Amino acid sequence: MAAYFIAQVSIQDRDAYQAYEQGFMAILDEHGGQLVSVDEQPLVLEGDWACTRTVLLRFETAEAGKTWYHSDAYQTLAQVRFQSATSNIVMVQGFV
Repeated sequence: MAAYFIAQVSIQDRDAYQAYEQGFMAILDEHGGQLVSVDEQPLVLEGDWACTRTVLLRFETAEAGKTWYHSDAYQTLAQVRFQSATSNIVMVQGFV
């Protein structure tokens, strides 16, 4: 069953965040993840959505997603994100 990562990202330093963006896809591809959406202007239908970027990722299984997230390569790259942005990230189970 597929698993999806939903990230709300508030970027404080776009110049520094670019280093995160540059390394991201290679690590995601290595783990079989798919970038489904990146949106800086989502249509908010209810509530507050104060982040500057919303990201949706898909993995074939929850285990594959967790392996990607906890990998040394991603955790090293995530340090750049931690220094240039704040994020809320969840993993949810898909139906298909």
